[in-house]
Amino acid sequence: MLKLVVLLSALVASTLGAAVPEGMLPQLDGRIVGGVATTINSYPWQVSLQRFGSHSCGGSVYSARIIVTAAHCLQSVSASALRVRAGSTYWNSGGTLVSVAAFKNHEGYNSRTMVNDIAVIRLSSSLNFGSTIKSIALATKAPANGAAAVVSGWGTQQSGSSSLPTTLQYVSVHIVSQSQCSSSAYGYGSEVKSTMICAYATGKDACQGDSGGPLVSGGVLVGVVSWGYGCAFANYPGVYADVAALRSWVIAAASSV
Repeated sequence: MLKLVVLLSALVASTLGAAVPEGMLPQLDGRIVGGVATTINSYPWQVSLQRFGSHSCGGSVYSARIIVTAAHCLQSVSASALRVRAGSTYWNSGGTLVSVAAFKNHEGYNSRTMVNDIAVIRLSSSLNFGSTIKSIALATKAPANGAAAVVSGWGTQQSGSSSLPTTLQYVSVHIVSQSQCSSSAYGYGSEVKSTMICAYATGKDACQGDSGGPLVSGGVLVGVVSWGYGCAFANYPGVYADVAALRSWVIAAASSV
C-alpha cells in the first residue's frame, strides 16, 4: 500500500506544480476539508510555517521561542529560508513574522514509513504572548477512541487543490485510536505505527498545507498533522504524530535545539 502513497504524492506534485513548497508534498495529502473559517483568538497556538514567503505548513506554539511541527515539513530546507507567522488569522498578513534560528527533526523520523514525524523549531526572537498568541500543553496520554478533537490550519480545502485559503480554518473530528486505526475497520492496516494517532469525520479532514499543524482534544496538543490517503477519503482517517507518545522527545529537543 506504500506504492499508493507514492503515487498519490506524485499526482499531487503534478497537479500543484513546482511552485508548491516541498513541505506540502510528503506522503500525506496534507490536510482542512469541510472546515469553517475562524479567527486566531480561538486557536492562538496556531502558526504558519513559511518557506521563502509562502505558507508551507502549520505548527503549534510550545513556548515563546519553540514551535512544534512535523519533521516532513523541514526536509531539504535551511533555517534561513524559514519564517513563522504567529498571532494572525491570516497566513499572509498581520501578527508577528519571526525568522527561524534552528530546527531539529526527530532522529527516528522515517520519510518512507512516516514514523516519528515530529520536529521542533527555535525562533530567532521570543513571541509576545497575549490573546492571539498562547502556548498549548502537550498531551500526557492519548485521548480515548471517539473523543472530540479539532484540527486547524490554512491548508487546501479539497484534495489536489493548489488554492490556499488566507483565513484560518478549523474542522471538528473524532479520535481514532492507533489500535483502531490499524485494524481492519479502516484501510491503512499495519502502516499506522505506534507513534501515530488518527482522527476522522465523514467529509472532513486536514489537507495540503495543514501538515505540522495541531490536533487538539481536551485543551491539549494530542497530534501533529502528518499523512493520509487523499483528503477526507472514506475509510482513511487523517494520520497524526502521537504527541503523548513523543512527548519526552519534544521536551528534550526543545531544550537542546
